Amino acid sequence: MANAQAKTQVTVLEESLSFRPNDPLNRAAFDHFYNLDYDRAVKEFDQVLQRHPDDPFAVNHFLSAVLFRELYRMGALNTGEYANDSFIRAAHRPGDPKVKQQIKDLAQRALDLEQKRLGENSKDVEALYARGVTRAQFATYTAMVEHAWFSALRNAVGARRDHERVLELAPGDAPAKLIVGAHNYVMGSLPLALRASVTVLGIGGNKEKGLQYLHECAEGTGETSTDAKILLVLFLRREHRYQEALPIARGLIQSYPRDVLMALEEGNLLRAAGNEQNAAAVYRKVWQDGRDGRYAGLHYEIAALSLGDLLRSQKDYASAAGAYEQVTEAESPDPEILQKANLAAGEVYDLLGKRDLAVKKYQAVITTDAATALAESANEHLKEPYRGE
Repeated sequence: MANAQAKTQVTVLEESLSFRPNDPLNRAAFDHFYNLDYDRAVKEFDQVLQRHPDDPFAVNHFLSAVLFRELYRMGALNTGEYANDSFIRAAHRPGDPKVKQQIKDLAQRALDLEQKRLGENSKDVEALYARGVTRAQFATYTAMVEHAWFSALRNAVGARRDHERVLELAPGDAPAKLIVGAHNYVMGSLPLALRASVTVLGIGGNKEKGLQYLHECAEGTGETSTDAKILLVLFLRREHRYQEALPIARGLIQSYPRDVLMALEEGNLLRAAGNEQNAAAVYRKVWQDGRDGRYAGLHYEIAALSLGDLLRSQKDYASAAGAYEQVTEAESPDPEILQKANLAAGEVYDLLGKRDLAVKKYQAVITTDAATALAESANEHLKEPYRGE
């Protein structure tokens, strides 16, 4: 009964979300966006923009879809990397030059529209809000695609200040709490020495305030409600508050059943909480759902890699090897995931004393892309069997 009521509440909330501009196609576009159907979302947001060419919200939505489609293609959206600071060092495929230019052009187009309105009225709340969104999107781009951290910080600070101004002018604007909350959490999570240096610049942070703002945004009916829930899941996992994060993740899975990344995140949360048996069951289900067509066009093979890593941590090397081998059965596996699975399979085969199979896997890693750090490790293991762990 309780589960049915929770599901009904989630459905009602999602149906009550408001989007700007008030275009009937926006709801379908956002649904496709959060289900990771980026091609359809890009197409539909573009159609909305054609109907509202001077609306910065329409530009920002199109920008967001283009940006996140590219991040997904690059392999930069794997939630597992955001449990700690490894995402900062993670190497992924480079951005497409044409898409990078498109993102820059869209950001500039939005900023021009926003600046024009703010030039006419510096207290235009909607224009301030839209400019904050544009700056936040560009901060994400410069950080994740260009790895230009100082530029990303500058844009993130600008976004936060825009939305803090929105909250001064319109205290009840819950959507504006997304960026302010996220920035507070991130700044509050910095190491003490680094936090002290950025505080001098007037950009301090508070983790609990950040999480509270995100909760308030998630409970609202603005278009950032879903984004706030996604960030809460990631941030709460970083805080080891798994039991708080799980219901939010499961609610998102109900609302967006094709979001394979959030489906995987449920397994990640369970594993981090020490519930490895249920985590393995989630990974197996995601893999099977993918084989059955639920995640068509998406990289559900991450589930097999995650299962292999879990079994390997339990020293069940034979079962881990079987899970890693499943990655090759996916129709079009992500090259980076394929490399990781083949390297891991080679290592567990070495641990099992199956050197011939290990060598084949290391060679497969190099064949996929000889220029990666994974290929470098494979070359080392070809020279000498892996004996770690």
